[in-house]
Amino acid sequence: MTAHTHRSAPTQFVDANGIRFAYRRLGNPGGVPLVMNIHFTGTMDHWDPAVSDGLAQKREVILFNNAGISSSSGSVPESIEEMATNAGVFIGALDLEQVDVLGFSMGGLIAQELAITTPQLVRRVVLVGTGPRSGEGMATPTPEAQEIFGATYANPDDLWLRVHFTSSETSQAAGRKFIERFRLRKENRDPEVDEKVAPAQLAALAKWGALREGPYEYLKALTQPALVVNGDNDVIIYSINSWILQQNIPNAQLIIYPDANHGSLYQYPERFVTHVDQFLSE
Repeated sequence: MTAHTHRSAPTQFVDANGIRFAYRRLGNPGGVPLVMNIHFTGTMDHWDPAVSDGLAQKREVILFNNAGISSSSGSVPESIEEMATNAGVFIGALDLEQVDVLGFSMGGLIAQELAITTPQLVRRVVLVGTGPRSGEGMATPTPEAQEIFGATYANPDDLWLRVHFTSSETSQAAGRKFIERFRLRKENRDPEVDEKVAPAQLAALAKWGALREGPYEYLKALTQPALVVNGDNDVIIYSINSWILQQNIPNAQLIIYPDANHGSLYQYPERFVTHVDQFLSE
């Protein structure tokens, strides 16, 4: 079997619980596959090929659109818990007995919930640019996020230069390289999400971020080994939230990348792949 890459992997579909999930498989089957959960309003084509292809060198990587996202059918739930349930349904539909899970930003919230509710399914967890329930500055979008997403851009892709990268020359240069990679897949790209997605996801994020008593207690139930990664200046989900995750997950380690914003994995793709490879191979 020829291993597919980010550019060549065909979009496939599987039906479960009345949802037609779109997904792609990269790399060679064998061992524990890595299922990747994308950020707010993201699709399979919002992953950096340097990350997805890099991780697929040593394992099978599965990208997918959760319910109501792009080429998947259904509607986007207004809670992270329901999103995690749908992610579990998707994994079950592929007849996978055990997976590793990577979640980026909102995908990291889904990954936490999936690991806690299906511990027999999830072996290891990678949480990138994300945070806990009731995290610092997570009750509403941060002021920086509101400004960035509310601005107008001559080139729509320039939005991601501000979401994922700092304003430094070095970080912006890395961002421009990311944008080039981001557009490498030219055929059979996922359509952008429709207008119903962002409001539903924002409602789910608001419930997750709402203040509550003993907000981090739930993390004690995340007993799988966890790798937490972020940049030192994440303005979308403040970097302190990665520290909170590491302090409250029983078996977690934390890596902070320098001069990096929300998309630290896209600024340092080779370094990130190396760190994740080491973690998943332990």
